[in-house]
Amino acid sequence: MPGEAVTLQLGPYAGSAGAHWWGLQAAALRRPTEAAELRSSTLLRPAQAPGGRESHAPRLVALELKGGAGALRTGGAGAEAPVTWNGAVAAYLERDPGSRAVRAGAGSAGAAVAAGPALLPQEEASSGSAAARGPAPAPSPLAAAQEVPSGSPVQLWSDHLNVQLHPKSLYVIRQYMHDGDCGCLEAFPQGEGLLQDPACMEELEDRLHFFVEECDYLQGFQVLCDLHNGFSGVGAKVTELLCDEYSGKGILSWGLTPAVSSVADSQRNAYRLLNTALGIVHLSTHSSLFCPLSLSGSLGLKPRPPVTFPYISYDASLSYHSSAILAAALDTLTVPYRLSSSQGSILHLAEVLNFSGRKVAAAWVSVPFPALHGSSLPDALCSHPDVPWKPLASCRERKGSSCFAQSVVLRGVCKERHSSSPGRQRPSPLHACESSEHVLQHYLHTAFPGAFSTCHVLEQPCYTPAPYPQFFSPCLSRQGFLLDKPPTSSPAAVESIPVLAALQSAPVLHTLLYGLYKDLQKLNTRRCASFFSAGVEHDDFQEALHKLRTLSQCYETELEADESEDEADSD
Repeated sequence: MPGEAVTLQLGPYAGSAGAHWWGLQAAALRRPTEAAELRSSTLLRPAQAPGGRESHAPRLVALELKGGAGALRTGGAGAEAPVTWNGAVAAYLERDPGSRAVRAGAGSAGAAVAAGPALLPQEEASSGSAAARGPAPAPSPLAAAQEVPSGSPVQLWSDHLNVQLHPKSLYVIRQYMHDGDCGCLEAFPQGEGLLQDPACMEELEDRLHFFVEECDYLQGFQVLCDLHNGFSGVGAKVTELLCDEYSGKGILSWGLTPAVSSVADSQRNAYRLLNTALGIVHLSTHSSLFCPLSLSGSLGLKPRPPVTFPYISYDASLSYHSSAILAAALDTLTVPYRLSSSQGSILHLAEVLNFSGRKVAAAWVSVPFPALHGSSLPDALCSHPDVPWKPLASCRERKGSSCFAQSVVLRGVCKERHSSSPGRQRPSPLHACESSEHVLQHYLHTAFPGAFSTCHVLEQPCYTPAPYPQFFSPCLSRQGFLLDKPPTSSPAAVESIPVLAALQSAPVLHTLLYGLYKDLQKLNTRRCASFFSAGVEHDDFQEALHKLRTLSQCYETELEADESEDEADSD
């Protein structure tokens, strides 16, 4: 049985993807009639909801900025139910002379105070203090899993979070504001500097130790980190801490970037590029495996249209929408170390892909995987000579893509082979395979000859109840399968979807990493003097640039080398 993992969630966009991901986990737990193919305790810990009923909470440490978590306790998250204590109780209160008066209804600041110990670290020495304040307030309507209506102002990830969080989970960094024209965490060195503050580091370590020490067997850490802003610097220091303190444990880091940049300012665009490049270099150095995740067409200076999906109509400018797609991908890509029937771990998954210095992986996803209801697995795959997935690594699709190694998961399809009757000719070699894993393995071998592939097939789909957005095509059934004909009436809500997803060590990463390297070379760093004055030395920057170039060369093949020369000539 796989061990437990602790998740770290760093930044607002990572928080948005995380909120959707925890919602998908909760939705799967509400399906008790099915055999549990995935072990929920890998990511979730047992908890008690208000009223004493059993519940589950993410084994999570989330870092957010002031005003970035909203009224979290009244938005579906709060302290666990108080523990009964019959002994004597003594209360010791100390007034902080530098504390500010709490004003009721003071916008985001007031909301942060209302969130209790999760947002006030200095009051968190004892969880009993949370219990002394009585049970948590009744959950909001959203906590009852109501969908966020299209066009509603979903600004914060807490607006669509519908699970309870432990009081130790949320740590609000008060040195920076979530939003505004000033006081924002916008540069990599600012993020690094935060965790050089002993008080901030102590808070983080305290929360980490709490969740680590309650694990029976810790297999490692998942790090969801914003890559485009100053949280990339936070992620660099966090992964360095994990690497130093928990040697031998797997660290799987995901660098998340919104589908559309919210700023057109050239200086901030340069900041985004610098944060992304420095984040990739540092996160990949201190992680077992690092994977960039974005629906953006490009992480470099030249913008490209966001990724599109044939059976999803999403608004790329809404984090609520784009992060939901990434959450479905995350929930599928992480299957190998969450299986009930497997001893796989984060470290095992990383070792499949990170050989020869290739510490960066590319993600691909087909969401939903196009299949007719009731079709067998061989029939479903035979209908797609070209694998129907899209890249999440912000690099252009190419025909005839190759890879060195890959981990592939297909879920939500019928595992029955529906073999032909004895004596009848089988429609394809896939129909002759003995198991569903062999069917997928044969399909991948045909599509990627010579690549090392591991694969898993699950009948359990990805459940998509509210607050997951209903941005699906009307051509899909409730189970996310293709309809034989268009619906004649208003389509029903899609409750689950089949998903095909892969992590690849592939030459396409040379294109991504070398492209970032070239963009940084073109960048006029004198226009970014404020970025470097925040704490990045020129020599350190040049060293990171060299590491990025070296990392890109790990994925270079003859084809990529020729393309690099052609692009250099055109420049």
